[in-house]
Amino acid sequence: MDAEFIFGGKLMSTTKKSNTKVLVECALLIAIATVLNVVCSFIPFLNLPFGGGFTICSMLPIVLAAYRNGTKWGLLTGFVYAVVQMLLGFKTVSAFFMPSSDSYMVLWKAICVCLIDYIIAYTVLGFGGIFRNKIKNPSASLCVGSIVALSLRYLAHIISGYIFFGTWAEWFFSQDGFALGAKILEKFSGQGLALIYSVIYNGLYMIPEIIITAIVALIIGRVPQITGKKSAE
Repeated sequence: MDAEFIFGGKLMSTTKKSNTKVLVECALLIAIATVLNVVCSFIPFLNLPFGGGFTICSMLPIVLAAYRNGTKWGLLTGFVYAVVQMLLGFKTVSAFFMPSSDSYMVLWKAICVCLIDYIIAYTVLGFGGIFRNKIKNPSASLCVGSIVALSLRYLAHIISGYIFFGTWAEWFFSQDGFALGAKILEKFSGQGLALIYSVIYNGLYMIPEIIITAIVALIIGRVPQITGKKSAE
């Protein structure tokens, strides 16, 4: 009885230390992701006028947290990072507070945008580690996981843009310098135009982000100390 109690105590103590270590690691990765995001936010040409911008692999630390510690920890890390992003800025939500906006609709729309563009969009980055035990090569599994996780974020922004920001489509495609704008306006209208707008607008920063992040993930995936997994596995 005493032996079991002592063993159980040791096991509990070991688990506690392990969880503390993971918690500290995830917090550090959130900090790194936040710094990358903030630094990029001060570079004008990397940011779009109504929210969104290229952040040079700022999401990779969150994907890495999921890869190293599992999906549960990854989703938790992504959720915390989402909250941090909401606290840092509301460019996307601020677009609703225009003179033409219906004041009675602002609040619920703002809440929905926060839910989709922040909470869901960043929490899904926690799925970045789902291929760790499915693809043996750590470099490849981290790369594919990054593509899937960031693509899910892209999808969340597309849905939000289609539902809440589609009214900006005609203005967007009629801007000078947009070579394909006139042709798109000729072929699409209404909901179809809103969807095309959301795909293109969000793709301006998400597609380059996905590509660069996948490349960097492929490179750092070769380092066992980073992935916590031997390349030979």
